Amino acid sequence: MPSELISKYKRQVLIFTDLDGTLLDHYSYDHEDAKVCMERLLGHGIPIIPNTSKTFAEVLQLRKTLALSGPFIIENGAAIFINKDWLPEKPKGAVWQDGFWVKSFSSKRNYWLGLIKKITPEHGHLFESFANMSLQRIVELTGLTEEDALLSSQRQFGEPLFWKGSDEQLRSFIIILHRLGAHPVSGGRFLHIGGNCNKGVALTWLLKEYQRQHKGVTISTIALGDGKNDVSMLEVADTAVRIASPVHEPPQLERKLKLYTSNKMGPKGWAEVLDHLIPESVFLNPTQQPNKTI
Repeated sequence: MPSELISKYKRQVLIFTDLDGTLLDHYSYDHEDAKVCMERLLGHGIPIIPNTSKTFAEVLQLRKTLALSGPFIIENGAAIFINKDWLPEKPKGAVWQDGFWVKSFSSKRNYWLGLIKKITPEHGHLFESFANMSLQRIVELTGLTEEDALLSSQRQFGEPLFWKGSDEQLRSFIIILHRLGAHPVSGGRFLHIGGNCNKGVALTWLLKEYQRQHKGVTISTIALGDGKNDVSMLEVADTAVRIASPVHEPPQLERKLKLYTSNKMGPKGWAEVLDHLIPESVFLNPTQQPNKTI
């Protein structure tokens, strides 16, 4: 990343990252290969903001594991949780809940469960809903531990469906959902049923709010993701990073500029690209710059 993007006083980089398959390994959910890079960036005051399909309960736990203390976006952009000390004042349109300022963009889960119930008689054989799964079934489908699967089941704003039909049936099903007012999003493992929100809308709102409260600061955003549900944030960020996956091709984007794709997968790819975009030399004073040999 060009050094002019980072300065102690007038410029700030915000990193928005997907979790599963991006910062966390697709199979093990481990982030060890990104840990050194994360510590370096956080140490230089660059926030790492999860933008994920995971629940509030999941991310709250993961923040401890990942040593993160800033805001986070849950359930594919359904809501943003902002800790009180991250912004100088109350964010516009936010409410105080569970120790955070919360800005939501979607109806609550019960609304979407009601909608799913309406279409279950005709289409229920094609999917499994999280709400009707046993804890063991969630473990089986996600590879999570029972403890993490329980956190995953605590949805607030939407409902994941495990699709069992064909691709053609899925396309028809999505059309039906749109007609009923839902905005389904395909994630790494599930079809997420929710409102007219996405990771890009949430990123844009938080960026504007940050800018409103930090006038005179030039802000640059980097988004990293590996799946279709990451496309919206990858399209709107200043710089987009597609993380290679062991199970699918990188998502297709319309943008061509400031677009990077990692060679390595998951957290290895995450660190690979960010080490390239934001090298340690960016933070050195001119007098500290290493000598170059030509």
